[in-house]
Amino acid sequence: MEKTNVLFLLTPKAQTSCLKDNMNIRQALEKMKAHGHSAIPLITKDGEYIGTVSEGDLLNHIVENNVYDLEDLENVSIKNLKRREDFSAVKVEADISELVEEIVNNNFVPVVDDRNVLMGIVTRKTVMQTLIRG
Repeated sequence: MEKTNVLFLLTPKAQTSCLKDNMNIRQALEKMKAHGHSAIPLITKDGEYIGTVSEGDLLNHIVENNVYDLEDLENVSIKNLKRREDFSAVKVEADISELVEEIVNNNFVPVVDDRNVLMGIVTRKTVMQTLIRG
């Protein structure tokens, strides 16, 4: 695994579910539910990685603001959502050891270029499968 390139493990952005910062919370909930994700990258309209939105972030917003009507969630931009923790991104040219350090704590690691534009993600499942294959 030491000599494995991060790009070899990458699921490209085109095949990755992402939230755009101009979406509202209802759209984010619907997208996460439709794709069955518990966390999802948040990007700008230009593709820059902003952070990660989790189910917990969405649930905390709903509970803390006593919002139980889906229509009310249409009035809150996802970029204004308080996020508990953002997944740290690694650069596309990062050493594989940096990737492994991050994947231990998260289901996926965002991979960005030198402009912080999301290139895609590396999932924990992909890393584990690669390790098993040796």
